[in-house]
Amino acid sequence: MPHDRLSVLTAMIDQGVIPVFSHGDLEVCLNVIQACADGGATVFEFTNRGDFAAHNFFQAARHFAVADGRVMLGAGSVVDAPTAALYIANGARFIVGPNFNPEVARLCNRRKIAYSPGCATPTEIGLAEEAGCEIVKLFPGGAAGGPGFVRAVLGPMPWSKIMPTGGVEPTEASLKAWFDAGVVAVGMGSGLIPGELVAAEDWAGVETRVSEAVLLARRARA
Repeated sequence: MPHDRLSVLTAMIDQGVIPVFSHGDLEVCLNVIQACADGGATVFEFTNRGDFAAHNFFQAARHFAVADGRVMLGAGSVVDAPTAALYIANGARFIVGPNFNPEVARLCNRRKIAYSPGCATPTEIGLAEEAGCEIVKLFPGGAAGGPGFVRAVLGPMPWSKIMPTGGVEPTEASLKAWFDAGVVAVGMGSGLIPGELVAAEDWAGVETRVSEAVLLARRARA
């Protein structure tokens, strides 16, 4: 399966819900990523948090290149170009950040890698789009204004593709509110993959939650 920038962006929009997760235990990461993929979320954001996160990402990317070619792993919480370069070298198919960094945008454009930077104002969104970012991450989604902010921005900027993270819940009401406002996808972390399921190693439970969220997002968009 091709994992170039265009196919990744298309898959993100089609999927609608992007799981956001990281863990210090590689086996936990592999199980969570597989559960999400089996639940219909093959595009997965692995957050750059904690010691040796990049090492775990590399091992996961190498694993799924053989075990499940559907999986498209991206790196999140990336704030600078050296970190982005490290993850791209380790197999990242997209980069996500809590902020917009022009150096990261240039690096990703050079390598034809999708970059979704965190933006919280119309000016930041516009600057990111000028730098070639197709999907911008509204962060923190709820604190930045929620669905009302998205609706207000898309009035004068209807070409913008916005993906909120933070303030999104895997419920029909929450997803409907965001998609009705005009987002193209949403990112979800612990709300989608609760710590108690991870601690109990309930991978079937993770798969079920992800599958339900993906279905709810598609219904909300329809």
